[in-house]
Amino acid sequence: MTRLLYQTDSALQTFTATLVAVDPATRTLTLDQTAFYPGGGGQPHDLGTLTAPDGTIYPLAKVSKAGAEVLHTVGGDAPLPPVGTPLTGAIEWTRRYALMRTHTAMHILCGVIWRDYAAQVTGGNMEPLKGRMDFEFETLHGDFVRQVEAAINREVEAARPVSVRILPRAEAFQIPDLIRTKINLLPEGITEVRVVEIAGLDLQADGGTHVANTREVGTIRVTDYQSKGKINKRIYIALE
Repeated sequence: MTRLLYQTDSALQTFTATLVAVDPATRTLTLDQTAFYPGGGGQPHDLGTLTAPDGTIYPLAKVSKAGAEVLHTVGGDAPLPPVGTPLTGAIEWTRRYALMRTHTAMHILCGVIWRDYAAQVTGGNMEPLKGRMDFEFETLHGDFVRQVEAAINREVEAARPVSVRILPRAEAFQIPDLIRTKINLLPEGITEVRVVEIAGLDLQADGGTHVANTREVGTIRVTDYQSKGKINKRIYIALE
């Protein structure tokens, strides 16, 4: 089982780990712990490098989750290190921090929509500094979207702290409205739930990485909106 360092410290940029498994056919390395986010919940996987003690640098092509393990697929053609090798991981921080800002912006949008309109999320996706989120709305128009944009930027300026807790499943599910998505994406078998809270605005189950304060997000612009069905409306955002 890979220890997930990013779950408790999204600001961690470098780390050391021990190589516990190697798959030469896919050039995949499994570590005992990692700060690389493997993707999920609409947030893309991290990029970066793994460096061996002899100075060999392995660029990450992909990071993915396989059960309780995180798989690090490396590019290049350098010979892979043997099991037991200590490696130093370094996250491509500019990209990761942009994704952290974007993910928190998506939670601000979700929190405002839930608080003011009680609309559930039906889907979402993001890239660095831009994303989209779908909600259960029957109608969506320009005036409404402009009101939403003003409201989410007020929450940015409110400088609300963002915190993470990992709770036993039974305790987590006592939180009202823990799941904001139309479909509950939490597997039945998990015993602990990671909860992300924007103080005074949003509290929900989430596995991704976030900034520590809403002010770090910066100005959020609503760049477009679309109808994707009778009760499915899409809002696009971008960060400045």
